[in-house]
Parts: sequence; C-alpha cells; structure tokens
Amino acid sequence: MKREERRQAIMDLLVEARAVDLDDLADRFAVSKMTIHRDLDDLEQAGLLRKVRGGATIEAGTQFESDFRIRELQDGAAKARMARAALELIEPGMTVMINDGSMAALLGASLVEKRPLTVITNNAAIIDRLRNEAGITLIALGGVFSAKFNGFFGVVTEGALARLRADIAFISSPAVSGLQAFHMDDAVVRAKRAMMAASARCCLLVNHTRFGRSALHVLADLTEFDTIITDDAPAPEDRAALDRAGIALTIAKD
Repeated sequence: MKREERRQAIMDLLVEARAVDLDDLADRFAVSKMTIHRDLDDLEQAGLLRKVRGGATIEAGTQFESDFRIRELQDGAAKARMARAALELIEPGMTVMINDGSMAALLGASLVEKRPLTVITNNAAIIDRLRNEAGITLIALGGVFSAKFNGFFGVVTEGALARLRADIAFISSPAVSGLQAFHMDDAVVRAKRAMMAASARCCLLVNHTRFGRSALHVLADLTEFDTIITDDAPAPEDRAALDRAGIALTIAKD
C-alpha cells in the first residue's frame, strides 16, 4: 500500500471509530511503528487529527477541532434532526445569519425550503450550495479563508458583519461546559460573536456529546442565546446544571 493510500485508510478508520491505536495500525498495514508515527505526525500537521499517547483521535480538545472534511462525514442523522428543528425558527422573508461548521452547512442547504430569504454567511459550503438558488439573496462574507473550518474569518469578515443586521443567527459550538459555550480558535470566536451582535435573536446548535467539554476560548454564556438546539439529552449532570439556571433545551426529535 502506498503512503497516501495508507494515510487515507487511517483517516477512514478515524471517521468510523474516532480514535486509533498506533500498535493496531502498524499491524494492520504491516509497517513499522515509526512509519505510523510519521503518518500521524504529518496528518496532525495538516490539522486532520490529534495525536494522543499510543495513537490518535479526531475528538475535539481544548485547542483542536477536526477538519471540516472529517466533521461533515460524522453524525449525519443528528445534524439532520437539528437542522429540521432550526428551520422551524425561520419564516419566509427573514434575514438569517449562519456561521461556519458542518452542522451549519447542513442547515444552510435546507434554507431553500423557506425562501424567499436573505442569507448572510461565512460558510463556504453554504455559499457553494446557495449561490445559484432563486429566492435566496446571498450575502457571502469575505475574509481570510480557512480550509480547516471551510469558512472566511478575520478583520474583513468582522467589519462586514458590523454593518449588517439579521433577524436570527445560528451559531454552532464544539464544546459546552457549565453555563458557557467554547471554541478553540480565536478568529472563529470573533466571527461568531460578531454574528451574535448583529442579530435580533441567536440560536446555539450543539451536539449532545459536546456537553461537558471545554476549549481554549469562551465563546458565550448560554444565557446569551434565545434557543439552544441539541440532538439528544446531555449527561444528567450537564442537564441538571442547565435546569438549575433555568436554561431550556430544544431536543430535536425524529
């Protein structure tokens, strides 16, 4: 097996299992542990995985989120349920902001059901999906493109958002701990915060497995969101903290 084929196979395993063991990989591909180490080092440098003791993972860490190309292949059913729940908050004629992320990309593709709409986004997947759709006025935010997040960020993005207003913003987060949402990238946080500031209402989209986790930067207090949508009930201790604070969750059902 060629090097690139082996590395693609490693990523395929990670998409399925979320974590891999170095010894198992060496046995599976009949190569040395040092070869696997080099593979994992190069994939980590490309932002596709996070090395851990004895292997690698694509689970988020305080300073790591897996590449958009990986995330868009995961949790399809959960994302679809959250997208349907989010659509219920949208009415034809509204102006809608949607941030980066694979969950947001799926929601963006569904917006044609609610046209006519004005859609403001820095999400490249949504821009590609909606740019030729009749009934959608698409405002594509410029900025510095990030392949890892498949979106546009930076001063240009934030400056454009400061001059726009929307009825609702859909914001996603890879980590919620206690009564706060987190993200590992400061430029992404700034873009999300700018969207929140420019919208009359804000909705947080977060997978239930992301509760009980934190990341490097605080994104927002949960009380800053009018609605929080998740795909299933979080762990009892996380749900209890929300209940004590009077923060309601919308759990997307089939």
